[in-house]
Amino acid sequence: MSSNQTKTYSIGDYFSLIFRAIKGEQQDYTTGSIRRAVFMLAIPMILEMMMESVFAVVDLYFVGHLPNSNHAISTVGLTESVLTIIYSLAIGVSMAATAMVARRIGEKDPEAAAKAGMQALWVAMFITVLISIPGYIFAADILRLMGAEPETVAMGTTYTRIMMAGSIVIMLLFLINGIFRGAGDAAMAMKSLWLANICNIILCPILIRGLGPIPAFGLTGAAMATTIGRGIGVCYQLYHLFFGTNQMKLSVRHLKIDWSIIKSLVGIASPGTFQFIIGSCSWIVLAKLVADTGHSEASAGYQTAIRIVIFFILPAWGMSNAAATLVGQNLGANQPERAEASVIATAKYNTIFMAIVSVLFLAGAEAIVSLFTSEPAVKEIAVQALRIISFGYVFYGIGMVMANAFNGAGDTWTPTIINLFGFWVLQIPLALLLAKTFALGPTGVFIAIPIAETAITVAAYTLFRRGKWKKIKI
Repeated sequence: MSSNQTKTYSIGDYFSLIFRAIKGEQQDYTTGSIRRAVFMLAIPMILEMMMESVFAVVDLYFVGHLPNSNHAISTVGLTESVLTIIYSLAIGVSMAATAMVARRIGEKDPEAAAKAGMQALWVAMFITVLISIPGYIFAADILRLMGAEPETVAMGTTYTRIMMAGSIVIMLLFLINGIFRGAGDAAMAMKSLWLANICNIILCPILIRGLGPIPAFGLTGAAMATTIGRGIGVCYQLYHLFFGTNQMKLSVRHLKIDWSIIKSLVGIASPGTFQFIIGSCSWIVLAKLVADTGHSEASAGYQTAIRIVIFFILPAWGMSNAAATLVGQNLGANQPERAEASVIATAKYNTIFMAIVSVLFLAGAEAIVSLFTSEPAVKEIAVQALRIISFGYVFYGIGMVMANAFNGAGDTWTPTIINLFGFWVLQIPLALLLAKTFALGPTGVFIAIPIAETAITVAAYTLFRRGKWKKIKI
């Protein structure tokens, strides 16, 4: 190991690295200090995912202060549960783009990386057309299918319709950031999410409550603000993707469809998408189970807790994204041992972060939940859910790093199979058993979550250590 890899960093060095990481300084992640490489990628990726999580809590905060807020919160939560399918598709395609772009960058072939990025854009746009149209048409039916009460359907149909119709901006926001991350330009991905969120934060209170000549749209205003904010972020991404000065740059010559690359991307994205759809559908089933056994107050409390959990999980997911980029680029540079060492280092840092969050949730659940709801019944459920789910936080941190390591290598089948067994063979049956057979209701659902996530992490770490992912060719 080189001296650069064992260098001891001072506080001043870390502040310097933070500044350079946020600025977006380009570097070769296949050489030098692994700790520095993880740090330079993880900082902007954490900040990026913090901004993605802000989307959830900003809407929840303003919606939670509307009249009949339990129905409004339930609408937002149930719609987001369905939108997780779109998030899964977006993550699956972006995962494939990250893996392929990172591999080409590691091979020192930016032209091939740009070509792969463009083909991923074509795939994403085709998928969203197939989803957004039926989502718009059947918005009310989607809410009913999720177990929403009639008042919730009446209040929330327009909100759901706007969010489903705007799925194109969700897809592109995730995908283009995946392209930037694969190229090692995590700062650009971060900046696009910051811009989108600033716009959402400004627009949310204006469109929900009204301002001057702008009427109050209520719950519908939250959907409008979120979609507009994400749309502005996508415009920023596209500008830098086509007209920027970074090594990852698309041009007119890349617009031509290349079926061989699309076939390769789909081959990686399909199990990757299925991987996240498995998890998303599991969360949908759990949300419906909570609504069925605890009604609107329990549903609102659960959705509030999940939003708070996501707020802290997404930064950890951002850190784990660093593992995907480092694995892809180092495998492209024929350095599999460096790729493995990068994953282990990232897992250690993520474990520390998640342990801190776990303590925060156990000690301060009531104070945190009070920021989002003042209704006693909703608050009680949310606090209970938050505390129970937090028991598995350390395992979540390790598991997501392992999953992203597989995905970054292009081995999307391994985490897909793990998720299939973990969520559908273990989590859902266990939640049904505890909630209905043992009559624990929503509490049984909450208990099933950390148990399943812990089992998934143990399986992922065991398979990662076997090292078959190092031999994947893409």
